[in-house]
Amino acid sequence: MRNLREALINFIYPPHCPACGSYTEHRGAWCPLCLEQTLHIYRLPLSPEMLRVLPGAWALGRYHGALRELIRRLKYQGKRSTLPYLEEFLSAALPQLPAELRQTELVIPVPLFAAKEKQRGFNQAELIFQSLCQQQGLPLRRMLVRRRATRPQYGLGAAERRENMKDAFQLAVNPSVQNEVQGRHILLVDDILTTGATLCACAEVLHQAGAASVRALVLASDRG
Repeated sequence: MRNLREALINFIYPPHCPACGSYTEHRGAWCPLCLEQTLHIYRLPLSPEMLRVLPGAWALGRYHGALRELIRRLKYQGKRSTLPYLEEFLSAALPQLPAELRQTELVIPVPLFAAKEKQRGFNQAELIFQSLCQQQGLPLRRMLVRRRATRPQYGLGAAERRENMKDAFQLAVNPSVQNEVQGRHILLVDDILTTGATLCACAEVLHQAGAASVRALVLASDRG
């Protein structure tokens, strides 16, 4: 029944590449050329101060074109129909992930403020990376809480960014969280990285809780 339903949907709404619009074999697929041009894994430049708590952060692509549009449609329009394309993108990226990430034991999404998540209906970082974590058998856990609403980081100066993120995060109020974090190699995940201040603020909390190491992976960035 499911295959029949999918076949009917594909007949009415033929699947297409999210970048160039050409027809593809299944929903979520990219054409090979667009996927090759969009997938660009690179290490993000961070300041020496940031590198103290976050020694490595990587993006899977640049925040423009099809990748930017997919993220924006998910975040701001609530279109979960973008997820198959993002999941296919992540699957293609998997064999190319840097060696430093292979020691990951625990994946933690950057949290939204509770009111923002309620309004949006989901945490996009969690939705985007849950399929990848399932493929790799890695636990994806909500272990951080955003204590207060923060201003968008874009357009703020360095001092303003630090002040904006000061004491913005804490460990989830759960007796088991401290034990799960302590001594673990943790990967923070988010949809985009703009300044890096948010990820570093999260990493600081995890180090204080005893994490062995903290690194980060984002879907896209406009840095570097």
